[in-house]
Amino acid sequence: MYFVRVRDRIMIAHSFKGESFGPAQRLHGATLVVEAELRGERLSAEGFLVDITRLRELLSEILSELDFHNLDELPAFAGRNSTVEVVARFLHGRLAEAIRAGRLGPGSEQVRELVIDIRESDLARAGYAGPL
Repeated sequence: MYFVRVRDRIMIAHSFKGESFGPAQRLHGATLVVEAELRGERLSAEGFLVDITRLRELLSEILSELDFHNLDELPAFAGRNSTVEVVARFLHGRLAEAIRAGRLGPGSEQVRELVIDIRESDLARAGYAGPL
């Protein structure tokens, strides 16, 4: 299977509810490195899965909804902890919606799977993967 992967980063603030989160229950900041990977079994006639520049721009546009925001204040995360897994699922949904709408242009119909991988440090990462 072919894949294309792009990366960007965002700076966010948030807090968590629940004893298991210890000091992270207090408001704190994080810089998240976000990778979006598209997978498909066929290439376009020109020899690519999707336009990498368009994918990078689309990811950046979607991430701008969260960048420099307190996630506790955004409707998308109301009533739940904005863990890395939850943020990854949110980003997967937003990017999948844009891809289905044809925002990647030619080749996007070849894409079968989207993976969102978020690194919250050099030691820890989490994500969400699913079909389109």
